[in-house]
Amino acid sequence: MAAAASSSFALLPAFRGPELCNPRPLISLSKPLNFPIAFSSPSQYRQNRTPRIVCSVSISSPEVQTGRPDDLVDSILSKVTQTDGGVSLTKEEHEEVSAVAQQLQNYCVAEPVRCPLIFGEWDVVYCSRPTSPWGGYRSALGRLVFRTKEMIQAVEAPDTIRNKVSFSLLGFLDGEVSLKGKLKVLDESWIQVIFEAPQLKVGALEFQYGGQSEVKLQITYIDEKIRLGKGSRGSLFVFQRRR
Repeated sequence: MAAAASSSFALLPAFRGPELCNPRPLISLSKPLNFPIAFSSPSQYRQNRTPRIVCSVSISSPEVQTGRPDDLVDSILSKVTQTDGGVSLTKEEHEEVSAVAQQLQNYCVAEPVRCPLIFGEWDVVYCSRPTSPWGGYRSALGRLVFRTKEMIQAVEAPDTIRNKVSFSLLGFLDGEVSLKGKLKVLDESWIQVIFEAPQLKVGALEFQYGGQSEVKLQITYIDEKIRLGKGSRGSLFVFQRRR
């Protein structure tokens, strides 16, 4: 993602509709997770080989809707909501978030960069490293001076991304930092974003500073509710759809 997060993005002309959101084969679990999730038994799995399609596709058979990905989505959202983007979580709680995210990868659609669900407006509700989104603004000192109100990412067709963090300067003066970037597809799950110089607005003052920045991000899961991403340095991001 942003100032510290990462074939041009000609994927939109290649979109042919929801049929591109084909699910990957499910991966069996070798160890139980330490959170309450109801898993299907092996016999149930053999009787129901068709995985749930996590995309905007109508499903004709009710047996396909196991609810398992939905349970994982609800679980990860419950762990990251109202945590100041993950800042208030303990090491053990970060590990729990990572465990759920790893299991959700098993349900990621094939070629997530080509799934139309990537477009829209998203809240950045979690990052495993506080300074990965917005750099110094999210450092320990930065959070004292710039008290984050919300972090938003908009992905617009065909190849534009807009990041914005709104804050309260010392608790009384509103402001925001925004970035505009261009997407470039690297492979079926990785994208690169080249951002223009950041735009800072505090009260009536507005100016651009710094220079271009470049980030790489892997889309590891996406559905109608959330999008998971992993930065090139291993940072885990959880995005929740606004609209």
